[in-house]
Amino acid sequence: MNVTTSPSPATSSARVDIAWGDAFCSEGANCFRFGLDDAGRAYIGSTLSPGEYVSDSVEALRALISAVKSGAADHLL
Repeated sequence: MNVTTSPSPATSSARVDIAWGDAFCSEGANCFRFGLDDAGRAYIGSTLSPGEYVSDSVEALRALISAVKSGAADHLL
């Protein structure tokens, strides 16, 4: 998985256009969103830091979500 902080426009000529879906929110402002780009990469980002996100393949995102749903991250709660 890649963790990215969007560079400022002055330092980057390449920009990724991400089509973000509606945010999923739990308590308060704990909101996350999922997105896809034109190349088919998947993204997860927080609405609190819109320029920061993790990215990987759609298959890797699917595996992550399946693992969380099966309880693999329950020890973190």
